[in-house]
Amino acid sequence: MAITLPELPYAPDALESAGMSANTFSFHHGKHHAAYVTNLNKMIEGTELADKSLEEIVTTSYKDPSKAGIFNNAAQVWNHTFFWNCMKPGGGGAPSGALADKINADFGSFDKFKEEFKTAAATQFGSGWAWLVLDNGTLKVTKTPNAENPVVHGKTPLLTLDVWEHAYYLDFQNKRPDFISNFLDKLVNWDFVAENLAKAS
Repeated sequence: MAITLPELPYAPDALESAGMSANTFSFHHGKHHAAYVTNLNKMIEGTELADKSLEEIVTTSYKDPSKAGIFNNAAQVWNHTFFWNCMKPGGGGAPSGALADKINADFGSFDKFKEEFKTAAATQFGSGWAWLVLDNGTLKVTKTPNAENPVVHGKTPLLTLDVWEHAYYLDFQNKRPDFISNFLDKLVNWDFVAENLAKAS
């Protein structure tokens, strides 16, 4: 079963007014994400992984150092697909309902969560990801290098931000902290995060 490049959940120019340009999506989704899909399909063709789900490929290849190339491409396909859904037109601001209550309970306040998330995203050296995860019933902020994601550590991802340089350089140049603040203030799809929490709870 070939892995396919998913469509964006919105038009490539839908987030222009919120600081994420169609030009960025043309490269980030159309080139980077697409290349991971192409590379992964070539690597798993004719192997025991060819019939596995994307998540199974990620978790299986992570445990096998000889499959590092497969893991890197599979995890990046998974991470990017998840990331696109973490944003929406008219996003950002603060969550509500059960998600807001859980954030307040586990972090102390939404502002404390934002502070932790910004720090994780800003201090991930080089390429990687910042995450809001559910870990044994508790919300936590974490970060991972390169293609790694919380799934391989038994945690449930609820929200992610791509801090690879190609995610923001066309729109924000070297100002990663501005990109992070813009993501939280204008882009986060809190409905998607709340759905993830509801499914995991």
